Amino acid sequence: MDINNIHRLDGAIFFSIANERLRLECDSLESLMAHFDLDDEQIRDKFNDIGCEYDPLTNQLKLK
Repeated sequence: MDINNIHRLDGAIFFSIANERLRLECDSLESLMAHFDLDDEQIRDKFNDIGCEYDPLTNQLKLK
């Protein structure tokens, strides 16, 4: 599944893929966005849609 089309992904699937990539490949949210060429506004909108936020201390998305 392609994370670059986040507007089409179900929220739970996006949440899972993003956390997996943060755990295995990316050391920050900025790194994740750069790696997949994601737009900051687009990814923040997705976070709001699914009710999560990025925690830089644990480098993962967490539900609010």
